[in-house]
Amino acid sequence: MNDFNLHTHSCFCDGKEAPEKYVKQAIDIGFHTLGFSGHAPLPFENTFSIKNNDILNYCNTILKLKKKYKEKINIFLSLEMDYIPGISWDFSVLKNNYNLDYSIGSVHLVKNDNNEKLWFIDGPKAEIYDNGLDEIFNGNIKEGVSHYYNQINNMILFQKPDILGHFDKIKMHNKNRYFSEQESWYKKLVKQSLKLVSEKNVIVEVNTRGIYKERCNSLFPGEDILQQMYMLDIPITLSSDAHHPLELNKYFEEAKYILKNTGFKNLMYFSDQGWKKQKI
Repeated sequence: MNDFNLHTHSCFCDGKEAPEKYVKQAIDIGFHTLGFSGHAPLPFENTFSIKNNDILNYCNTILKLKKKYKEKINIFLSLEMDYIPGISWDFSVLKNNYNLDYSIGSVHLVKNDNNEKLWFIDGPKAEIYDNGLDEIFNGNIKEGVSHYYNQINNMILFQKPDILGHFDKIKMHNKNRYFSEQESWYKKLVKQSLKLVSEKNVIVEVNTRGIYKERCNSLFPGEDILQQMYMLDIPITLSSDAHHPLELNKYFEEAKYILKNTGFKNLMYFSDQGWKKQKI
């Protein structure tokens, strides 16, 4: 048993199945560890996060599964927490209130202080990305992307997640239409964020979902960024960001091949004794 996944979404948020189905699948494919990370509640209506009145049920369900399957697999409780300045809940409050094992911090909604709306950069529909860029940043991609990475930076500084989720997800619906990842301004933003990641010793997830859902032609983060991370000795974990049990180890072997070729030797995973390294 050499695989694990710490980024998993069930029917409590925008996942497709009950948590136990993910557990059974994880056991079947030989996982040693499975972490559930439902989208944390947000103080406004949306279609993807756990509802406030469901959060305790979510936590209790995962804890019951942890006990039920303790002889077969290690199960952990987490949340993927959105960081939206002045809007989202403080990460430490969520972690303490629900006794979470670890936290994943992500940015899906980009805030512009000059506009009340939020730019949703995720989801299956590129037109939502395009329309949001027009409405919230007047079509200025450089400004929008700069706000995204600034939000990432402030999340690292002020919220201190254990894991940074899909670091460069801002590229997903771009598809080289608005900017190139080789442009100097973009590379500068990435470099600044990686410096903070390194200083704060945040684990960066290598997320395979963009590739296996055919929404992106590279991992999150892409290979250029992975090379920089390797040079900075930034710790990594591998996740599929699964929304269905059959996605738990999607594109893992291909991702591990890329990571080995980049120079990485270890992945970080969570255990009852805290964070541990595992050879790729």
